[in-house]
Amino acid sequence: MKHTHNHDHGRSHADGQTTSPRLVPVRFEFNDPNATTVCVAGTFNNWQPEAKELHSSKIGLWWKETALPPGTYEYCFVVDGRWTPDPSAKDSTPNPFGGRNSVLTV
Repeated sequence: MKHTHNHDHGRSHADGQTTSPRLVPVRFEFNDPNATTVCVAGTFNNWQPEAKELHSSKIGLWWKETALPPGTYEYCFVVDGRWTPDPSAKDSTPNPFGGRNSVLTV
């Protein structure tokens, strides 16, 4: 998973209202030459893997580009139906199912 470090928090208007934070480009990557489907599910999509299916390079590299508001998110890859933490994630946390979720800070 990669993302830019351009954090632009909401800006105030003259009338005191704040605009929404800008979205930050994020690229999820996973490498598995034997996988037939790879999705990413997390707090950013209500843990719905079908909402973010990764694209295949046909040689084992899977990727998905998206944009998220600044914040901290938990996620896992779903590889052929198996929930798998991101092996390249810097942080992870235990989940209620006895496994681990990767942690992404945007």
